[in-house]
Amino acid sequence: MASLESKYIKISSPAPHVLLLELNRQPVNAFSTEFLKEYGCTFDALSRHPDDIRAVVLSSAFPNVFSAGIDFQGLMKLGAGDVMDPARRAFLIRDDILDIQHAVAAPERCPIPVIAAVHGIVIGLGIDIISACDVRYAASDVKFSIKEVDMGLAADAGTLAYLQKITGNHSLARELAYTARTFSSDEAEKLGLVSRVVQGGRDAVVAAALQLAKDIASKSPVAVTGTKRLLLHARDHSVAENLHYTAIWNSAALQATDLQQSVKAGMAKSKESPKFLSLRPKL
Repeated sequence: MASLESKYIKISSPAPHVLLLELNRQPVNAFSTEFLKEYGCTFDALSRHPDDIRAVVLSSAFPNVFSAGIDFQGLMKLGAGDVMDPARRAFLIRDDILDIQHAVAAPERCPIPVIAAVHGIVIGLGIDIISACDVRYAASDVKFSIKEVDMGLAADAGTLAYLQKITGNHSLARELAYTARTFSSDEAEKLGLVSRVVQGGRDAVVAAALQLAKDIASKSPVAVTGTKRLLLHARDHSVAENLHYTAIWNSAALQATDLQQSVKAGMAKSKESPKFLSLRPKL
């Protein structure tokens, strides 16, 4: 995976078909423009990578922090004044915001399930980042904060857009967004931001996330990729629209050999998972 590794992201493959991506910008994984670009490009490259990757775990290389959010120096530049008139400066600022949003949303664009394994500090843009992931596990030591209101702005990179799609507890979501107060992993689970709290710190939550990733990677990649796409479509469309889309999608997907393999394995009551072909077999 050396071809994917970049300045601020460490990549390893701890199990077949599974990647571990570790954020690695000293000292606290604050996101600069360069870091965000690398982050987005990494997931976009995974979308078309020739290797048989079926699940990704996103974590931090540092023991006490997942991410401290956006790089403060970059934020200052975004709001700095100059001689340009407000309308033209607004267009430039809008472009900067859209670039950030595009990078943050990269795990959602990626057809491979992405599991966020967070620990330590998760502030501001760190919550935007994990909100675009498929599954979120938290270590028991996590301290979260939707910090943007304390910086004089509304969160604009994903948290406010995703959060009310993720959780049914809109009251708590708004309380946390309006106050920027710190909240624990237990409260994040209550909110629905994370699906599991793992006792311990970085090593424990990464191990749990990798176990989930290995389980996902053992399934049909056609089925898993299709499920991700159909879930995302269902979130943003009506039931009728999604059923129509699903019929079109599965009219192709059902022709894969994966269905026959799965049925045969089930009928044989085999304890071994079928050996599915890569989603993009080498020609």
